[in-house]
Amino acid sequence: MAIKPIIYRDGVLSMIDQRLLPAQEVWLDYRDYQGIAQAIKTMVVRGAPAIGVAAAFGAAFAAAAIEAPDFTSFANQLSSCCAVLAATRPTAVNLFWALDRMQRVAREQHTLPLAQLQQRLLLEAQQIAAEDEEINKTMGQHGQQLLPQQGRILTHCNAGALATAGYGTALGVIRAACEAGKKIEVYADETRPFLQGARLTAWELLQDNIPVTLICDNMAGYLMQQGKIDAVIVGADRITANGDVANKIGTYSVAVLAREHCLPFYVAAPLSTIDLTMSDGSKIPIEQRDRREVTHCGDIQLAPDGVAVYNPAFDVTPARLVSAIITEQGVAHGDNGDYGAQLQALVAKGN
Repeated sequence: MAIKPIIYRDGVLSMIDQRLLPAQEVWLDYRDYQGIAQAIKTMVVRGAPAIGVAAAFGAAFAAAAIEAPDFTSFANQLSSCCAVLAATRPTAVNLFWALDRMQRVAREQHTLPLAQLQQRLLLEAQQIAAEDEEINKTMGQHGQQLLPQQGRILTHCNAGALATAGYGTALGVIRAACEAGKKIEVYADETRPFLQGARLTAWELLQDNIPVTLICDNMAGYLMQQGKIDAVIVGADRITANGDVANKIGTYSVAVLAREHCLPFYVAAPLSTIDLTMSDGSKIPIEQRDRREVTHCGDIQLAPDGVAVYNPAFDVTPARLVSAIITEQGVAHGDNGDYGAQLQALVAKGN
């Protein structure tokens, strides 16, 4: 995949505006943390790993602008800036993971002169971005072993290069399978209301010459009933200690359909998406988004004025519906929905 949605060069963070794809490929430049926070909030950049990478650069840009007489003052100012970044989107835990990592590095390097500390944090953000792409490729190798030599795979939302620093999580598994010579065809849910599947997943896969067929969200069950789906693979925005998975709204419905039709339902996500501090999915904060995303498609109004709208951005799939969770450190398999010990072992292995 040639496209990387986030590129840092000479003090500028450039991000492709994912709101405009596939009709327009527009890159926006950011030089301060406030702009990056707004980009995350308005979904210029989206996808849990990509949000984490963008936030890391936001923290680095914030640090670069701080003037402080001592480390305590620096740390307090950095914390305030990170709080602004953290307030942008509540569900994707990678956002908080990246900000925590940046502040932890600052504390570990507190004896450095200010200019050197600022440079160290910029290097850490660049490292987070580089690690993310390599993690995805490793994850892809683990996950592709679960896919058949020839198969039709359903995916929901976009968990590809556009949702990461490159390559992708769920789509990374599909890419790795194709690179291994497997004959994979993809069915992409459109993923209402933001249409990440229709606009982004379909575009990515066409770029890579991977066969893809776009379907409306409410067609998935029919395709399964007709025997046209062999497996489902999705990404995640947060995975709790017991293996419950928060992902784009509609994922839970797909998981229920997969269980009804005896199809494997796989989740691909880096260890940074696993939140061992949260016991189960009932604790995950679910972002509520603007009603206009539902009532309009771009500037075209689809619904009558004054209609009530409920627009949660995510839902939670119980661990018992998940066949396996694929990470860069290996695969956890759902034995009667019990992922606790396996996830803890994988996180410990990655530390």
